[in-house]
Amino acid sequence: MTDYGEEQRNELEALEAIYPDSFTVLSENPTSFTITVTSEAGENDETVQTTLKFTYSEKYPDEVPLYELLAHENLENNDIADLLKLLQEQAEENLGMVMIFTLVSAVQERLNEIVDLIKTRREAEKKQKEKEAEEAEKQCFHGTPVTIENFLRWKATFDLELLEIKRKQMKEEEQCGKNKLTGKQLFETDHNLDTSDIQFLEDAGNNVEVDESLFQEMDDLELEDDEDDPDYNPVHLDSD
Repeated sequence: MTDYGEEQRNELEALEAIYPDSFTVLSENPTSFTITVTSEAGENDETVQTTLKFTYSEKYPDEVPLYELLAHENLENNDIADLLKLLQEQAEENLGMVMIFTLVSAVQERLNEIVDLIKTRREAEKKQKEKEAEEAEKQCFHGTPVTIENFLRWKATFDLELLEIKRKQMKEEEQCGKNKLTGKQLFETDHNLDTSDIQFLEDAGNNVEVDESLFQEMDDLELEDDEDDPDYNPVHLDSD
């Protein structure tokens, strides 16, 4: 009769020795533990990582252990699905034998492959973005081809917009015309306009200010005597 407990304890001791820095026991009944698996560094020192959780079933290794991915770094959804499928395949192939080391090793190898694919993915993404940018630039130059159908749609929309603008302008002009008063209406509403001009003239006449400094004393002015003028002839004055 198989002693499942003994086989499980022996495997736990071996796993703890193989993965001293990444092996953690979570519980003893049922036996549950985690192992963190990290890929080798890629071209730009990037890595991918996942933490695997295993739980022994009562009759493990004659039964497949429970497994799941608790955490991961730099893995896409399709990578996670691929890893779960890999674990299932490996567990079924190794049924009847202790298999945790085999499962972890398979995941480790797949993570290394994913790191190698990161460069390819990035190059593909870069080319895709360049292609999209090129297509967008072409679209800007070429625009939308004009057909009879889309021209008629544009024309109908344009006519409606133009009609709406004219309607608003007419409404504004009509409103301005209603609010503007005639000369007669202005005088009827404001009686001060009747005497405003007269009042302005009276106020100006009563408040005229003269700057006396602008004028000089008559004594200071140098006026020439007519007799001192060599061309002066009193006869001419009499004849006038």
